[in-house]
Amino acid sequence: MAHLNQRHPQNVSGDFYVDSTCIDCDTCRWMTPEVFNRVGGQSAVYHQPANKGERLRSLQALLACPTSSIGTIEKPHDIKEAQQSFPIPVAENVYHCGYHAENSYGAASYLIVRPEGNVMVDSPRFTLPLVKQIEKMGGIRYLCLTHKDDVADHQKYREYFQCDRILHRDDMTSSTRNEVEIQLTGSQLFQLNSNLLIIPVPGHTRGHTVVLYKKFLFTGDHLAWSDHRNSLVAWRDVCWYSWSEQIKSMRKLTKYAFEWVLPGHGRRHHADADKMQHLLQQCIAEMEAA
Repeated sequence: MAHLNQRHPQNVSGDFYVDSTCIDCDTCRWMTPEVFNRVGGQSAVYHQPANKGERLRSLQALLACPTSSIGTIEKPHDIKEAQQSFPIPVAENVYHCGYHAENSYGAASYLIVRPEGNVMVDSPRFTLPLVKQIEKMGGIRYLCLTHKDDVADHQKYREYFQCDRILHRDDMTSSTRNEVEIQLTGSQLFQLNSNLLIIPVPGHTRGHTVVLYKKFLFTGDHLAWSDHRNSLVAWRDVCWYSWSEQIKSMRKLTKYAFEWVLPGHGRRHHADADKMQHLLQQCIAEMEAA
């Protein structure tokens, strides 16, 4: 819960504010850029919501914030509407779960709604408003964990939905070892069904994977979009395993067609498949030069 006595002086006056517990995860800024921006290494409100749509998106950012660093002076009478808006549609049958977890440093997670069983990619916080909404949408059949950093409340989702978790064996930790139902090994692709493929991409971590569902690529911490650079990016300074392996893994993705990059950290991006291939090749060239 945000604290008014810790409110940033950089916030403009008005109802919404960010306090000094912000960890600069960028969640509120990409969710509601018309209200939040970055000041002094943290987020702040630079423009109070001006209409109902902006207010809803601000409340969504408040709920998604992993450290509860966003608050309102007045008790929000419409918070239930914001709670019921999650998961938020991205495109077609893909949704952003919101409720980012602090122990995943605010990473985003996604839900794919399918007749043969829904798939969650990475784990958000386990919170009842979200759980009840997911239950109405058909629950969770599989929980794909792209890597060890963003597992969050995987055990609680497993216990509630009886979903099968999928994680590469090289990214097992004390919280996942001997628990995950489907354990991937080596560089072998894992075909969950005809339109969902899990691709090992070592680099950020040794056992990192990405999930390709139709035209959607869920990239975890492997690949993201940078608004500042107007390009696809990978971050060498947070490459915990091997930068050279991450470059090799990035080349592997050139074999696949996709139109969406949906990362755990960083911004999402949509472009046609040819443009996305061009952006990916450009990213690889920049990585090789780094």
